[in-house]
Amino acid sequence: MSEKEVQVPAHVAIILDGNGRWAKKRFLPRKAGHAAGSRAVEQICEDAWNLGIRYLTVYAFSTENWKRPQDEVDALMKLLRQYLKDCIKRSTKNNMCVRVLGDLTPLDADLKASIRELEEVSGNNTGLHFQVALNYGSRDEMIRAMRSMAADIAAGVKSADDISEEMFQGYLDTNGIPDPDLLIRTSGEERLSNFLLWQLAYTEFYFTDVLWPDFNKKELEKAIAYYNGRDRRFGGV
Repeated sequence: MSEKEVQVPAHVAIILDGNGRWAKKRFLPRKAGHAAGSRAVEQICEDAWNLGIRYLTVYAFSTENWKRPQDEVDALMKLLRQYLKDCIKRSTKNNMCVRVLGDLTPLDADLKASIRELEEVSGNNTGLHFQVALNYGSRDEMIRAMRSMAADIAAGVKSADDISEEMFQGYLDTNGIPDPDLLIRTSGEERLSNFLLWQLAYTEFYFTDVLWPDFNKKELEKAIAYYNGRDRRFGGV
């Protein structure tokens, strides 16, 4: 039997999990784990592109994360500020197109300004399409989409008869982005945690015990190998 050609998924989504446990194992504060996780994101973007992945979406901060201790939330927001500044330079250097998903209204004005600048600066780049889910929850995303769609119908812009999957997708944060082929979740957890529930309808799932700061190119290759071992069928054929 001839060796099967490796199929690289066009779009990989990752739930970044295990930063806190990574820090705890090393007797470090949780913020050290988040900082290590941020560095892992930077590297995996480069690795993903080099492996042939075109779209990479990461779950960075959920709508539920606001319930964490205030000092941890503050540390995450401080890390986000620095990350956004660095990402503006990195996206230009690496020809990376960056888009932020989620409800940005609760964020401080300077963070929203940095996000707008990042998206404007990188919007025409033709390399890796990198999506960061920030203050994101899939149920929240769908409710916001339905509100926008209902407002357009009430205004006569759209008709209720026009409602379809394609129409609804046009109101989601991921409008214009292909659905993920492969979802990876690190740290041994095996749940979706309100991430891309609509978009993951036909996605392959890969769960690993590796903590996110330790996830590297070798681990990404393992996930791709798993993806290649799946017999992807649609429509029950």
